[in-house]
Amino acid sequence: MTKASTLARGISIASLALAGTVLLAACASAPSAQRQAREVPVFEVDPSWPRLPAKWVFGQVSSVSIDDRGHAWILQRPSSVRTDQKNSVAPPVLEFDDAGNFVQGWGGPGAGYDWPETEHGIYVDPKGYVWIGGNGKTDHHLVKFTKDGRFVMQIGRKGASQGNSDTRNVNMAADTFVHSPTNELIVADGYGNRRIIVFDADTGAFKRMWGAFGNVPSDTVASKPKVAEDSRIPAKEATGPGPEQFDNPVHAARVSNDGLVYVSDRGGKRVQVFTLEGKFVTQAFVDRWCEAPHCGNGQTVASTAFSPDPEQRFLYVASRSPARVWILDRKTLEPLDSFGRPGVAPGEFYVLHHMNTDSKGNLYVTEVQDGKRAQKFVFKGVVMK
Repeated sequence: MTKASTLARGISIASLALAGTVLLAACASAPSAQRQAREVPVFEVDPSWPRLPAKWVFGQVSSVSIDDRGHAWILQRPSSVRTDQKNSVAPPVLEFDDAGNFVQGWGGPGAGYDWPETEHGIYVDPKGYVWIGGNGKTDHHLVKFTKDGRFVMQIGRKGASQGNSDTRNVNMAADTFVHSPTNELIVADGYGNRRIIVFDADTGAFKRMWGAFGNVPSDTVASKPKVAEDSRIPAKEATGPGPEQFDNPVHAARVSNDGLVYVSDRGGKRVQVFTLEGKFVTQAFVDRWCEAPHCGNGQTVASTAFSPDPEQRFLYVASRSPARVWILDRKTLEPLDSFGRPGVAPGEFYVLHHMNTDSKGNLYVTEVQDGKRAQKFVFKGVVMK
C-alpha cells in the first residue's frame, strides 16, 4: 500500500468558505516519522471470486451492486467480447452469492422496454428492484426490473433527450442510487448531460436537478487546453476550484447515511459533495496531476463507496487512469492511504470503473476495456499506519 505521506501530489481539497469563496489547501502529510499514526482499513484480493460458469466469458464488466443479502449483481457488456467468443458470452445481468457462486443471469432486449445500447450502470435498490442504465448514443432512459428480470418501469425514451434542461429523459446516464428516506432515485446523468437529476423511485416523476457547485447544468462548457500528443513530462499540479460545470462524464453518485450526495466527476478529477437538495458542500481533487497521454485518458474519479459502519468513516475512491483505490476520511476528505497499480494480475487494475461495498466491509471493483473482470477485496480489519 502507498503511504499517506506520499499523497501530497495526488489529492487536494477545496472547501466552501464564507461568501461562497472556494479555498484550496494541499493535503500534504508530514513525514511518517513525524505524524501520528492513523487507523486505515486493509484489504486482500480474493483471486477466486467470482466463479462464473465455465461455459461463459465476461465482456467488459461495467458495474456492480450489492443487495441486502450480500449478493453481488454484476452488469457486463456482451457486445464487447471477441467474435470467436460470441457463443460463450454470459448474460448482461449476473447474480453471485456472498461466496462468489453463480445464482442467475438475465437481461437483454424484451417486450415493453428499451434495453440499453451499451450497458453501463446497475443498482439494486432497498426494495429489491434492479435499475439498469446505458451510455450508448441512444440510451436516454433508465429501466427498472424485479430481481428475476421482470420489467417494472422505464424513465425516459430511447433517443429522445433534449439536453440538460430535459426533465423527462436522461442522456447516457452513468449511475443510479435510491435514497430510502425520501424514496428518490439519484442519477449521475453524465455522458451526454452534465448533471445530477432526481426522480421519484416509484413513479419516475421529476423532482430536481443540479450541476457542479450547485449551478444550473448547461449544454455549453468552456473548452480545455489540449496536451501535446508527444508529451512525456508529467503535468504540473493544476490549481483553482476546477470547471463550473461537471467535466464529462459524471460517472457515479452515492448518498451517505447522513444525507450527503457524493458525485464522481471523472473528467473533472474530483469528488463533489452536496446536500440532498443540491447545495454544494465541498470537493476533493483526486490525482489531479494525471493528464493524457502519459496517464491513460487523464481521468480519475470513476466511483466512490462507503465503509459499512454507521458513521461511514471511510470513503473509497476509484481512480481510473492511475489504477488505484484511494482511502479518504469521509468527513474531512483527507487522504489516508491507497492501493493498486496498473496491471492484469489479481489486485492490479486495468481501467477501473464502478465499485461497491457489502455489509462486512468487502470492496468490489469492476474493470472495462480489456480488463473485463470484477474483483473482490476482502476486508481484513483496521490497522494503525
